[in-house]
Amino acid sequence: MVKKLAHVCIGSSNLDATRKFYCGCLGLKEHFNFIKEGKNIGTHLEICHGSYLEFFTGNPKIHEDNVIRHICFEVGSIDELIERLRKDGYEVTDKKMGTDKSWQAWTSDPDGVKIEFHEYTLTSSQMTKKDCVLS
Repeated sequence: MVKKLAHVCIGSSNLDATRKFYCGCLGLKEHFNFIKEGKNIGTHLEICHGSYLEFFTGNPKIHEDNVIRHICFEVGSIDELIERLRKDGYEVTDKKMGTDKSWQAWTSDPDGVKIEFHEYTLTSSQMTKKDCVLS
């Protein structure tokens, strides 16, 4: 039986830019690296205990092979996150209330992977388990 999501693997064209975005700006922690023939070809970044994003470089067809529609992170303060992203030079949408009654904002990582951020409210579908009806 599945216990939890272990990791999502994403291609990276530049591991330094990937680390700067995910660790420097979003606060993830580098957990370990993948070394091949003495060269760092990947990294495992910890979101929280036991939950990771995994990045590998060296694939010239990253965007052709990318089937991830987006990654969504829950955040404590969407306003603080938006301020931090903009301060660090990243484009991010203004926050808006989603149909699931969660605050949301969007950006992209250095390789164009869409990132959604949620700040849950007491009426969020994620909290109430009520269906989110799309119009």
